[in-house]
Amino acid sequence: MTLHNLRDRLPDYAKDLRLNLGTLAGEGILTDSQKAGTFIASAIACRNPELIEAVNAEFGARLEPAAFTAAKAAAAIMAMNNVYYRFLHLVEDESYAKLRANLRMNVLANPGVPRADFELWSLAVSAINGCGKCIGAHERVLREAGVTAEQIQAAVRIAAVVHAVAVTIEAEAVATRPLAAAA
Repeated sequence: MTLHNLRDRLPDYAKDLRLNLGTLAGEGILTDSQKAGTFIASAIACRNPELIEAVNAEFGARLEPAAFTAAKAAAAIMAMNNVYYRFLHLVEDESYAKLRANLRMNVLANPGVPRADFELWSLAVSAINGCGKCIGAHERVLREAGVTAEQIQAAVRIAAVVHAVAVTIEAEAVATRPLAAAA
């Protein structure tokens, strides 16, 4: 499955997603590595095997092996951190924030790629997972590293479209027919 095939399979009601996916695949504001890693980490965060396969086929070869591993690591570590830190953000008892997390997060210190790339991928995954605390932290680190608002927005736009494509693929996998026809 290629990204082109997947894009062509999107239904007419998702024409905007087809167009956005094509536009973002050619996005020029991010480096090739940043763009490829953002697509890969975002696809993994969306948990749709068909989408992951198509994105990996399109973007996997554009990354060095260490960067491909780092994109997967960003999705993995954010799957954990987004749940934990979203809990801290939403719970009313502030005493939890004073407790040590006691979760291993070594990949954050040495992701094997430039820090800004890993942070960008982590931000995209955090946006998909809806963790405001993580979004804020990653955005702050990126801005301090000199990443522009336009670059950050590009990564989040990729995450948004990849997520929407996953939702559409999953909806189409279910027997979607008018209610009158189902009766």
